[in-house]
Amino acid sequence: MAGDPGLQPERTALAWNRTALAVAVNGVLVARGAAQQGSAALGGVAALIFVAAAGFAIVGTRRRAALLAGSGVSGAPHAQLITFAFGAVMLVSVAAVLAA
Repeated sequence: MAGDPGLQPERTALAWNRTALAVAVNGVLVARGAAQQGSAALGGVAALIFVAAAGFAIVGTRRRAALLAGSGVSGAPHAQLITFAFGAVMLVSVAAVLAA
């Protein structure tokens, strides 16, 4: 399915925005749990989740801008970005387990 190549940046931006929103919603849920339990550690995990959500939103915005500018951005993110995202997810996961 070829589709309109001009829509690809929009699909990319929407995918990143959906991911950022989903992560932010999880951050809200963790923050709510931290407030109910009075747990500072869980509050820290919520803060890390919000930082990750902001990171996803920033990456999506930059990739969309690069795709719209036609700067030859490939379909896959850079290896450093994948490594950073994996590390961030692992850090938040470990922090959540330790806080629970």
